[in-house]
Amino acid sequence: MLDAAKASDFEVSPHAMQRVRAEARIGFKAAGGRTRLADLYQSGSAKIRLPKVYDTPVTAVLINTAGGLTGGDRVSFTVNAAAGTHAIVTSQTAERAYRSNAGSARVTGRFCLEAGADVEWLPQETILFDASRLKRQLHADLTGDARLLMLESVVVGRAAMGERVGSVLFTDSWRLRRDGRLVFADDIRLKGDPALCLRGRATAKGGVAVATLVDCALDAEDRLDRARNLLADRTGAGVQAAASAWNGLLIARFVSEDGRGLRSALTTFLTGYRGMELPRVWHC
Repeated sequence: MLDAAKASDFEVSPHAMQRVRAEARIGFKAAGGRTRLADLYQSGSAKIRLPKVYDTPVTAVLINTAGGLTGGDRVSFTVNAAAGTHAIVTSQTAERAYRSNAGSARVTGRFCLEAGADVEWLPQETILFDASRLKRQLHADLTGDARLLMLESVVVGRAAMGERVGSVLFTDSWRLRRDGRLVFADDIRLKGDPALCLRGRATAKGGVAVATLVDCALDAEDRLDRARNLLADRTGAGVQAAASAWNGLLIARFVSEDGRGLRSALTTFLTGYRGMELPRVWHC
């Protein structure tokens, strides 16, 4: 449902620019041997669409109709999955963080999975433009044998457009819990000139496009050989990647010289690792 009142319940001073206040929530349930929609809520610029699919799991597409993020914007989304469900949640296009004159854009995502649920979070990349400020937090609560496959990719500027990014602020915080116990925590902080921050061997060795994939599943370690074999086929040609697995987690990291190389590597890897095509919006 669309909550028009909530979208307009904040005041804007005569000297302040209007900012985004957006929230989206979707829930899935199992009925008749299929995954079905259980809950849908959207307000502000956050929209959710459910395209018809026939040979893949139920797919939800998140849309930010504001066209991007800038300082002061607030966006949140929640994904709930009941036992026996399998769903893919993705984004319509790349998210864009634009120049901020004051404050940071904030994005918060929450995933709540019951035992037996399977959710794939596969958004397209986030592009950081010059002088952008973005702070993102992702939280997941898994019960029992629930599986959550998560991907996030970030591109600093668009090399093909000749863009120069001299300064950004980007923080990314992930917290995944299973049965209330913290099983994965990851924090990234990129501040200042990204060329300086990313040129080190311990960061990105000069790359401007990075991605992290986490497969949080009790049997994730069984897929390590598959992941490494797929990554071996994609290394070189401006892309470096590696994977490791332990204690019900498989982690893959990607670094690329540009966004195009990263997207190509991710498309090939995810298709092979998951054994199915990516959502159609990835190819539009």
